[in-house]
Amino acid sequence: QVQVVESGGGSVQAGGSLRLSCSVSGSIYAIDTMGWYRQAPGKQRELVAGIGSGTSTSYVDSVKGRFTISRDNARVYLQMNSLKPEDTAVYYCNAFLSSTMRDYWGQGTQVTVSS
Repeated sequence: QVQVVESGGGSVQAGGSLRLSCSVSGSIYAIDTMGWYRQAPGKQRELVAGIGSGTSTSYVDSVKGRFTISRDNARVYLQMNSLKPEDTAVYYCNAFLSSTMRDYWGQGTQVTVSS
């Protein structure tokens, strides 16, 4: 069984920073890609940032230059700077395991940015 647990959400004012953390544990042989998704009220879930098993990263255009994803084995982080009200959403951690060919999700952590 695989567990994905996020932490680090909260409320900040525009221009502030938050750091999200995610830990994957359980029956893990190898984690392929890891990423952060977000879902705002009334909107579809979108990929915010992803990172492969090496150093390759990708970002949605709206967060480029402000967010940084990093990874340390089975942990993934999202450093969010210069936050904007439109970044308000529930953020979900995702891990894809090549050993099971499945996606695993955390429970989500709320990020609220006030203007």
